[in-house]
Amino acid sequence: MICNNLGINAVGHLTFAGRDTVELAKTYGTPAYFVDEEKIREKCRIYKAAMKESFGGASHPLFASKSLCFKRLYEIMKEEGMGVDIVSSGELYTAVAAGFPLEEAYFHGNNKTDEDIRFAMDHHMGHFVCDNMEELEAIDAEAGKRGIVQKILLRLAPGIDPHTQQKINTGRVDSKFGVGIETGQAEAAVGVVLQKKNIALCGYHCHIGSQIFEYEPFCDAAVIMLKFAAQMKEKYGYEAAEINLGGGMGVRYIEGHPEIDYAENIRGIGALVAKTCAELGIRMPTILMEPGRSIVADAGLTLYTVGGTKVIPGFKNYASIDGGMPDNPRYTLYESPYTVILANRATEEADFNCTIAGRCCESGDLIQENVNIPKPVRGDILAVLTTGAYNYSMASNYNRIPRPPVIMLAKDREYVGVRRESFADLILNDM
Repeated sequence: MICNNLGINAVGHLTFAGRDTVELAKTYGTPAYFVDEEKIREKCRIYKAAMKESFGGASHPLFASKSLCFKRLYEIMKEEGMGVDIVSSGELYTAVAAGFPLEEAYFHGNNKTDEDIRFAMDHHMGHFVCDNMEELEAIDAEAGKRGIVQKILLRLAPGIDPHTQQKINTGRVDSKFGVGIETGQAEAAVGVVLQKKNIALCGYHCHIGSQIFEYEPFCDAAVIMLKFAAQMKEKYGYEAAEINLGGGMGVRYIEGHPEIDYAENIRGIGALVAKTCAELGIRMPTILMEPGRSIVADAGLTLYTVGGTKVIPGFKNYASIDGGMPDNPRYTLYESPYTVILANRATEEADFNCTIAGRCCESGDLIQENVNIPKPVRGDILAVLTTGAYNYSMASNYNRIPRPPVIMLAKDREYVGVRRESFADLILNDM
């Protein structure tokens, strides 16, 4: 199994977080997302402990809430002592509704509207991660109206290509995010920021991409950011107090993906940061990181009911399910790999090669192609593993299909984190 919260029980059913998935499907219906709360807490603690050990006590992780966002997640992050990064006013509103302290939040995004900026300041946002010069001017102006000094990090494009899927590669100089170091725009931006009366520059941010298995790109990014910080100290006399290295460490979706020791990676980055700071003659800044996928991905699993199979002799086979791209658009968008298991027949020979097709009126509505499972029949339960990140968050109502519920599986209880949408919910805003 690709994660230690999975197993097979005595009756041949797939188990997840210690529960029989077939029984979960009977209890909560399908399609449905299931989230292992203890796995999330375990990952938070791994990051917190490793960062404290490797970077010092003030350094800490910020959960990238775009990966999985609903009220209960923010409550868990508060309970675990995590910071968060948010990317929209909707995420901000959800965090506020959950009682998350926004002084521990960082507001990202390459196009924050004036209303976004006002809304964030209304709720005492801890830091803005400022993406561009026009945004910088807007933040300064709004802070000036309020008579406050707003903390920011300046987002930089370090010019790193980590060789991940190009649609989730965000660190190159031609990215839509941040100001480029190699173009000289980042240096100019620092000079402008330091002249602003209503902005406090706390440091720099970068994010090089997502689902990265190699260790070296994160090290390369750290060195580039520290060298830039040293150059800005020499030119402007400004020494960055914080450097945020973003997130992006990969997770295992299939057996062929490597296992990552997140704590060991962090220790390696920490040793390099300390060495580089000493060589550059700068003090070691507070280091922040933004894990999202690596916190919640393998804490999630989605269950579906099979509607039937379609065999096209000489061509291909299909197994159809009662969900699809509305609840998991990632294969359609990125051809993202997933592990698929027939949950109620998990010990049977996987001798039927097929494409898992969703229920939408759309040829591209597929969950996975060329998977091997026992030949399913109507009513079988199909599990898609590692769906905790970017599945619920990216879900839609395409074909006017209600979104599934999120069921939380804690150590001593099961409870609904997000209820299943009803048909009435679909027309709630219709006039």
